[in-house]
Parts: sequence; structure tokens; C-alpha cells
Amino acid sequence: MGGIVDFEVRFPSSRARVQDMHADSGVSVADILAVTHTAEFPALGEHEQAWELAAEAARAVLARTGVSPDDIGHVIYAGSGEWDLPFWSPAAKVAGELGIGRAHCFEVANFCNAGMTAVRTGLNELALGAAPYALVLIGDRLSRLVDYTDPDSKALFNFGDAPAAVLLGREDCAFEVLTSSMRTDPSWADYYSGDLEDSQVLMRRRGRRQGLGDAYLENFPARVDDVLTALGRTLSDVSYFLINQGDKGMHERLLDRLGLPAERSVFSYDRLGHMGGSDLLIALRELTDHKRLETGDLLLLASSGMGFTWGVTAVEYRGR
Repeated sequence: MGGIVDFEVRFPSSRARVQDMHADSGVSVADILAVTHTAEFPALGEHEQAWELAAEAARAVLARTGVSPDDIGHVIYAGSGEWDLPFWSPAAKVAGELGIGRAHCFEVANFCNAGMTAVRTGLNELALGAAPYALVLIGDRLSRLVDYTDPDSKALFNFGDAPAAVLLGREDCAFEVLTSSMRTDPSWADYYSGDLEDSQVLMRRRGRRQGLGDAYLENFPARVDDVLTALGRTLSDVSYFLINQGDKGMHERLLDRLGLPAERSVFSYDRLGHMGGSDLLIALRELTDHKRLETGDLLLLASSGMGFTWGVTAVEYRGR
């Protein structure tokens, strides 16, 4: 099937700070820290754009791997659909900056599940086409969608930014993608939506429907069962279970539901916010940088996005 050849994450130079959120919203520092678990984290500054950081990440990956821009057949830009400019193709913009002139460039919008959706889409495209590589770019701009003056938006105050690039290939993969399972429960479609205020789109929670946490605890284990059944494996074969860093309590409850110890996951809440689709790449980088992986390790990557969608992708570490 192919998989991830290499990847890179770029953090913005600016920071979102709990003290500023407190001053803007009136929510107590303690209540905000119960969401963020850290006093500050990376977020796009006033003059920073996600596509530029994604392009920097991609440029680093291409330089490190020696892959020619002419060998990339698809450039897929993933995120919420709220790009740096409206009615615009960030995939094409980055391709132009990198000298990628022979690729099909397009966008995938699936919120914080978009990165893994784009990986699956890119691998499907590789299976159908002649080009040996595809490039996935993750360009979430989550911090720009939060109204810090709105106390009801407190649950979103941990939204940060970390654009990234993922090079996919048929061979020489660091992580072979084995299978994935994704499912959307459309009954949650209107739980969040955006308002346009002063030329800025801001996320708003609609109503007070209960049960989203239960939906997470139902859907993620079901997706885990799907991929393990497809592989003929069990949870005892899983070396690490990684998940978007959106809710630490949910992360812990899910591990408990699956019967997995915290040591078989990665927690970055103490230093980073929720970095959207890049959360899983940050966790993978931590595992590789600290040499916690061995060739043949099976990892499950769990991602979710508004809609609500839940996905689990199984990868095998092939070593580097």
C-alpha cells in the first residue's frame, strides 16, 4: 500500500497565552488551565500564514529525502477549509513555491481528521497513478477560529497551530500504512458551526446537547476493532496508541476503555495545545526522536474531526 516516507512539523514563532485568554474572556486562569494544561503554546502570529510554514516543512522534507519535485504526482492540503485566503488553493500555492509543476493539487477539509484523510487519499492516488510520491500538507489555523472574548468558547482555548508536511511513497517508507477505518455520525453535524464576524470566521457551539464524550468512547474503540480485525491482530500486538491532543481527560478515559497503559501512548498537553491534524505527527516525532520504536512496531493513530468523524489508521514502523 505504501506509507509515510518522511514528515516535518513547523511551529509558529508566536504563542497563545493563558493570561491573555483570562484577560479577554474573564474566565479564571485555573479554569482555562484545566483545558490547556499549559500556560502557553504555539499559535500563528498576526503576520504568520499557515501555508508558508507548511511550505517550509515540505521544503525540509524534500531536501532531507532528495526527492525531486518532478516525482510528486499529488499535492493535498488538509485542514478545516478555512485557509489563509478565501476561495483559494493553498495546495497549488505551495506546489508553485516548491517548483512542483506536474502534480494534481487539491484540498481536503475534514477538520482535525483531515490530515489522516489526506494520507489515505494520497496513498489511493499513488496506487492509481504513475508518480512515485504524493505530498500531504496540514494547514490548520485553529487558533484563528477561536473567540477568546467568549466564555462559552473555553473548551476551544487549547487550539494551537503547527503546519506540517508528509511525504508519501510506495517504497522506502518509515511508516507503512496497513489499513484504516473512518466513520462519521452526521447527527453531530450542527454541534459546532462558524459565524462571520468582522471578516473573521469564529467557531461557535450550538445548543447544549449532551453525549459527545460517550460518542468518542463508542466510536474510537469500534474503529480500533475494525482495523485490528482487518489485520488479524489484537490489542496486545499494538505498541502505541496515539490520539489527537484535544482533551486530556478523554485521552485517559479512552486508554482505560481499551485497557492500554499510559506508557503506550504519548501526552504532550504539558507543553503544547491541540495542534489539529499535526498532533499525531508530533507524537510520532517524539517516539522516533527518543528511540522508543523498534522495527515492526504496530501503531494505531486515532484522529477525529467535527461532523463528527472518528478514524483509526494502523501503521507499522519500518525503521530508519
